[in-house]
Amino acid sequence: MNLSFFDQFSSPSFLGIPLILISLTFPALLLPSLENRWITNRLSTLQLWFINLITKQLMMPLHKKGHKWALILTSLMIFLLLINLLGLLPYTFTPTTQLSMNLALAFPLWLATLLTGLRNQPSATLGHLLPEGTPTPLIPALILIETTSLLIRPLALGVRLTANLTAGHLLIQLISTATTVLFSTMPAVSLLTLLILFLLTILEVAVAMIQAYVFVLLLSLYLQENI
Repeated sequence: MNLSFFDQFSSPSFLGIPLILISLTFPALLLPSLENRWITNRLSTLQLWFINLITKQLMMPLHKKGHKWALILTSLMIFLLLINLLGLLPYTFTPTTQLSMNLALAFPLWLATLLTGLRNQPSATLGHLLPEGTPTPLIPALILIETTSLLIRPLALGVRLTANLTAGHLLIQLISTATTVLFSTMPAVSLLTLLILFLLTILEVAVAMIQAYVFVLLLSLYLQENI
């Protein structure tokens, strides 16, 4: 029975084609067609406003030198947002529930921020490993602790995103199963669980959006430390 709950985290396919690939083509239908004008309709205006809002929120805590990362951070934010939300559709799965994918996103970007700091200001970057005014006997222990906390950052990024989305999907699966089973025996209780399922789905949509924002925001804060 437990295995059936985790089957939702394997990619369903139809005629050998993973259905997540088909769902990923849906956002392309929202892209405005190429024309001479930048703004063609209300949809493109809304999209530009949304992208501008995301970029401004991500770049606000960054120094002006970090604004070079605006394109990659905004693209990552939209990518994670679309994948998290598309994973809530029926007959698809959420790739960001796979720890391997999240670590593949987190580790290179975290390493890029670290290498940026080591290249531009090596003394300040290494200075984060030892707070000012530390007593001499505590210096080796603090360096070890700070180094461990620095190296564990990409793992924390990947695990946070994976755990939050996995927990939400499992709850939806459990409550939807209970709703189906109870419908024939206890219809009143089934309606109650259906209401809970509806509220949980709304919550999971919010979680999908928030976790995408938190992932990219923490990367921007790591970048700010190194510039």
